[in-house]
Parts: sequence; structure tokens; C-alpha cells
Amino acid sequence: MEKVIIIGSGPAGFTAAIYAARAEMNPLIIAGQQLGGQVALSSEIENYPGFPELISGMELYQLMQKQAERFGTRIEFDEVTDVDLSSHPFTVKTWGEEYQTQTLIVATGTSPRKLGVAGEEELRGRGVSYCATCDGYFYKGKTVIVAGGGDAAVEEAMFLTKFAERVYLVHRRDRLRAETYMQTRLFNNEKIEVVWDSAVTEILGEERVTGARLRNVKTQEESELNVDGVFVYIGDIPNSQFLAGQLELDQRGYIVTDRRAHASVEGVFAAGDVQESHLRQIATAVGSGARAAFEAERFIAGLEGRTYGEWKGK
Repeated sequence: MEKVIIIGSGPAGFTAAIYAARAEMNPLIIAGQQLGGQVALSSEIENYPGFPELISGMELYQLMQKQAERFGTRIEFDEVTDVDLSSHPFTVKTWGEEYQTQTLIVATGTSPRKLGVAGEEELRGRGVSYCATCDGYFYKGKTVIVAGGGDAAVEEAMFLTKFAERVYLVHRRDRLRAETYMQTRLFNNEKIEVVWDSAVTEILGEERVTGARLRNVKTQEESELNVDGVFVYIGDIPNSQFLAGQLELDQRGYIVTDRRAHASVEGVFAAGDVQESHLRQIATAVGSGARAAFEAERFIAGLEGRTYGEWKGK
């Protein structure tokens, strides 16, 4: 019987584990497919307090993991396939094991949203990518498209200029959503050209990407760009599908929680991007992870019939 299982290994999951471990709850993290979550794919992080000289996402998550393990967090490199929240204790199934737990913290994050156009699935891994940090090296001296206009798209477009000769940022609006300082850096980069009011409608190529077809959303005019790669950053989808019908989700699939991280089933909590549909930042994920662990310990105290007091590890 586990006191707390944390699903997900991003900043929210590791923070919840640190707090839970210091409260002597002996937490178990089930890491999922992407250890470190999406933060591990970020090339440079410059807005997380305490790192004025920048830090890569990979380095940051490794530090978080090391800290969580130092306090006694256990990590299973497995993936949750099913949960049963209809009775208490809860059941959590993975590919390799079945667990019982008194509380559950869901910190599964999000996954990149796909374009949904012809050629995308066929050429995935052969010129279509959702991770510039992972694949940028393979585009030395080449030409690529980045689809999107938010922080992630702008950040990765700038990162790709370390390798690519030319980067087209294709955005379906006439202004970017990224933070102002990031836009300034983008517009000052001579390797980047913004294609406004346009969307990728088809990715071209047989064995590998050779180009992309674009449509101007205002004039409906179509054009083609000869490119070697297409990097997609058009938003995210919450990783909550396995909870459908068991927890309350909003229309977009985000877990509905109250201000204390409580989900719709008592004893279940959610933290990080899977329940944050607006400000999806490392800082907000860390804060919600701490809150979820705090509330899980409070819930267990109630089960054990003891008065909730100060955490021993605080």
C-alpha cells in the first residue's frame, strides 16, 4: 500500500515528490514516457528564478530528480495504463505492475498538438519534428519551418539558427503571442523570416521532407517553400485521456481542480500543466506540485485519525 503515487516526472511531479518525501510519505513516481516532461526538451531556460546564467531543461530536471531522490523518492521508469478511482484505496496499473495507493497526484503534463495535415504522420522522424532540442543538430546548413507563434515556437526558432541556414516562422496571425523580449530577439535574428497570416496545409516529400505547402488565411493564396524540416509548436494537449470518465475534465481535457489542487475525486490531486490551461510555466508547475503534496499529506492525516500539524521535514 502506497501513501502517495505521483504520475509524471516533470517539475510538478518532482516538486510534489520532494515535499511528500520530506513529510515522510515515501512517495513513488511513475515517470511515464518522457522523463522530465517537456521541460527536458527546452534548450535554454532563462526565466526560472535562481539561474541567472541560463540552464538547459535537461540540466534542470536532472537537478530536480537528484534532489527528490536524496529525500527518498522512488522512481519507476514505467507508464500508467489504467487507474481505478471508483473505490478507495485507488488502483494504478502500469505495463509491469499494479499498485494500491491512499492518494494520487496527477502531474502528467501535456503533449505537442499536431498540425493534422497530409504528410505529417508519414514523415514524422524524417523531417517532421516536435523537438528542436532533440533534432536541431541534423539540420546544419539546411532550411526549416517552425509552425507556431507562441513562446515555444519563438524559442525553438532561435535555437534552430545555431544549425540551420534559414528558419521560416510560419504563423497564422499578424502578430506573435510570445513574450515581448523574445520577439525582439527573434526580429533581430537575420536567419529568421516570419511568414505572417499563413498556415502549413501539407508537408511534402517521400523519403524525407522536401517542402511544405502554405495557405494565406486572409487571401487564401497558396504557396510552397522548399525546406528540409518542419518543426511544430502550435500548442499542447493535456495528458489526461486515461482519466476520462473518472475525473472531471474541462472541454479541452484539462483536469478541473480547486485552488488547493483537489480534483473531483477525494484523495486525488493534480499539479502542473495537466491542470493549468493559462500560465504554463515551470514556476507555476513547481508551486502547484508543492500544493498537491501538502494537500495529500493533509488527506492522509485525516485517514489516520490524527490532527494535522506541521510537517516534520519543513
